[in-house]
Amino acid sequence: MARMYRVLGFWTLVIGLMAFAGHMTEFALLFFAQAVAFVFLGYLNFTERTYIVMFWGYMLVSFIGFTYWTVFKMGMPF
Repeated sequence: MARMYRVLGFWTLVIGLMAFAGHMTEFALLFFAQAVAFVFLGYLNFTERTYIVMFWGYMLVSFIGFTYWTVFKMGMPF
């Protein structure tokens, strides 16, 4: 399970590099920070249950953040 966090770190790094190449600096910095966090967590050797609980917490925070941003920051189209 720890290896999957390093894989997540790799892919978030790739997405961050593509965003940086596309001149989306804030988006790229967000994904660079996530890449560092995932790689760091991947080397801590927690139990599989701990990794799963951390991932669900990450998903919960990201979904709430995405929903907040799309509803309140982007505005309604009508």
